[in-house]
Amino acid sequence: MAIAVLDALDNARTQWYHITAIVIAGMGFFTDAYDLFCISTVSKLLGRLYYFNPDSTKPGKLPNQINNAVVGVALVGTLMGQLFFGWLGDKLGRKKVYGVTLVLMALCAICSGLSFGSTSKSVIGTLCFFRFWLGFGIGGDYPLSATIMSEYANKKTRGAFIAAVFAMQGMGLIFAGLVSMILSKIFLSLHKAPSYKAEPVFSTQPEGDFLWRIVLMLGALPAILTYYWRMKMPETGRYTALIEGNAKQAAADMGKVLEIQIQAEQEKLANFKSANEYGLLSKEFFDRHGLHLIGTTTTWFLLDIAFYSNNLTQKDIFPAMNLTKKPETVSALEEVYETSKAMFLVALLGTFPGYWFTVFLIEKLGRFKIQLIGFFMMSVFMAVLGVRYNYMKNHPVEFAIIYGLTFFFANFGPNSTTFVLPAELFPTRVRSTCHALSAASGKAGAIVGAFGVQNYTLDGNPSKIQKAMIFLAFTNMLGFVFTFLVTETKGRSLEEISGEDGGSAGENETQMPVRSMGKGHEMEGQNV
Repeated sequence: MAIAVLDALDNARTQWYHITAIVIAGMGFFTDAYDLFCISTVSKLLGRLYYFNPDSTKPGKLPNQINNAVVGVALVGTLMGQLFFGWLGDKLGRKKVYGVTLVLMALCAICSGLSFGSTSKSVIGTLCFFRFWLGFGIGGDYPLSATIMSEYANKKTRGAFIAAVFAMQGMGLIFAGLVSMILSKIFLSLHKAPSYKAEPVFSTQPEGDFLWRIVLMLGALPAILTYYWRMKMPETGRYTALIEGNAKQAAADMGKVLEIQIQAEQEKLANFKSANEYGLLSKEFFDRHGLHLIGTTTTWFLLDIAFYSNNLTQKDIFPAMNLTKKPETVSALEEVYETSKAMFLVALLGTFPGYWFTVFLIEKLGRFKIQLIGFFMMSVFMAVLGVRYNYMKNHPVEFAIIYGLTFFFANFGPNSTTFVLPAELFPTRVRSTCHALSAASGKAGAIVGAFGVQNYTLDGNPSKIQKAMIFLAFTNMLGFVFTFLVTETKGRSLEEISGEDGGSAGENETQMPVRSMGKGHEMEGQNV
C-alpha cells in the first residue's frame, strides 16, 4: 500500500536537494578516506624520526608491532564506531547522531597531529590513542551516510546516489597522496641549509616532525566545513514516518525539500508501521533477511581483506615495483614525497575511475552483476601478480598496470556495491544497524589486512608478497561465491525490496528469490 510521503520520495525527479545531500554525505567519506589512508604516507617517516639508531647505517624503521598499531588502530576504532553509531542511528534518528561523528573526527584529527610525549613510545602511544577515537568517529559515518542517502533518494537513481557518496572516498585517497606530496616538496625546497650537506643520504630532516603532524591535522578541515550543512538537513522522511510514526512531520519535512505538497495520511501510516514492528533478533527478520545479512557481511569482510591489504601495503610494494627508490638512497622528506606521489598516481589512475564507473553504470548493470565482475577480475589480476611476481618485479610498467587494475575493479565492483546493498536490502527500523553490521564485518577484514597481510609483507620479501597476492586472489573468489546470497535491488522502492509493503522481501526478475521468506508470503494481499 502506497504511503504518500514514501511515494513522493521514490518518484521525485532529481533536483538540487539530492545533489546537496550527496555533497554533504560525501564530504564525510572524503574525510574518512583521507584520515584512514594518509597515515600510509607518513608511517615510514615516523620510523625515521622516532626509531633511528645513530650508530646504524640504515634509516630508522617502526618495529613491526608498532607499525601495525599505528596503521591499524584506526580500523579497530572504525569497527566499534560503526556498531555503536549504526545502532544509535536506528534508536535516536539519523540526523541526531550525524553531527556527532563529524565533531569527533575533526577533534581527533587535530589531536593526532598534536601527539605529545617525552619519549618515542609516548608520542606513538598518544598518536594511537587519538587515531582510535578518530576511527570511532569515522565508523559512524558509514551506516549513517549510506542510510540517509538511500532514504532521501528516488528509486530510479538511488544506487547511483549512494555510490556517488561512496565515490568521495576516492577523492579522499587522491588528496591523502596529493597533500603529502605537496607538503613534502615544499619542505624539501626549504631544506637548503649547507650544514646538512655532510649528513648521510638517508638523513631525517628536522622538518619531518612538522610534516607528519600537518598532514594528519588537515584531515579536520573538510569535517569542520561540512558540520553546519549536516545540522541543517532534516531527518529522513522514512525515519520520521515509519519509526517515529509522525506522518505530519514527515510530510512537512519532505514537502519542503521536494517543494511539493504531501498528504500526511496518519491512519494509513499507523497501519503500515504496525505491520513492520519486528526487530533484528526476531524470527521474522531472519526468515526474511537472514541470508541477505550473511551475504552482505561475508562479502564486505572478504573484500576488505584485499582492499585494505592493497592500500596499506602500497608503501612496501612500491619499491618492488621501482615506483619509489630504496629507503637507504633517499632522505626522509624525499621518501615521503616519493611514496605519496606513487600513492597519488595509483589512486588517480586506478582507484578513482573505478568509483565513477560504478556511479554511471550501477543503474544499468545492477549491483549484483557489478559485484560479481569486480570480485572475479580482482581475483584474476591478483593471481597474475602472485604467480608471475618474479617476472613482474623486473617489468615495473606491467606490474603497475596490473596492480592498478586490482584497485580499479575493487571500486568498479565490491568496494562500492558492498556499501550500497546493505543500505537498500533491510527494513527501515533496522537499516542503519544492518548496514553497521555489514560495514563492521568489512572492518574486521581490514584488520586482518592491516595486522595480518601487511605484517607478513612488511619486510618487502618477494616470496612473501607473492604468497600474499595468491591468498588475496583466493579471498576474492570466496567473495564472488558469497555474492549469490544477496539480491538485485535496482529500480524498486526500499519498502518493496525489504517486504515492508507486504510483499516478499528479496524478489526480483534477474535472480532467484531468497528461499526462506517465512511470514513475508502470509502478508501478501493484506490491507496494511
